[in-house]
Amino acid sequence: MTWISKSITGLGFLFLAHACYSAHEHSALQSASAATLSSLASHSPSAVATLPIDISIETVVAILAICLGLVLGTPELRPIQWRVWAGKIEREGEKGFMNGDGEVDKDYVGNPFRVLESRPGFVDIRKQRKEFAEWVREGGGP
Repeated sequence: MTWISKSITGLGFLFLAHACYSAHEHSALQSASAATLSSLASHSPSAVATLPIDISIETVVAILAICLGLVLGTPELRPIQWRVWAGKIEREGEKGFMNGDGEVDKDYVGNPFRVLESRPGFVDIRKQRKEFAEWVREGGGP
């Protein structure tokens, strides 16, 4: 995550915490005032308190800010097809897999075809048979 996305996400969490605290305080004040009113007038119906619009707007803005910060901080998606991803590795190397902080991604493994390129070739049985026959003719046998 870059510092911009981290700061937007942090600001969104701060707004969300403030909205939660405000909602809690509002409900505590409403329950305290409802208890006082019910003790004064036992015949009055209990009023249903709704959350003030400013707390609701703050909550929605906070959630949108958190979502925006998280989206801005996500790394670039990799191709789904192996051949496209491997081609990018071979063309760009480590430079193509740098994150926003300038570090190479932790799951960068280098050339994905190095196992295939380092394996031994096919065995030529006819060539080995010919070499063995020459070795036997030269007296290499027991």
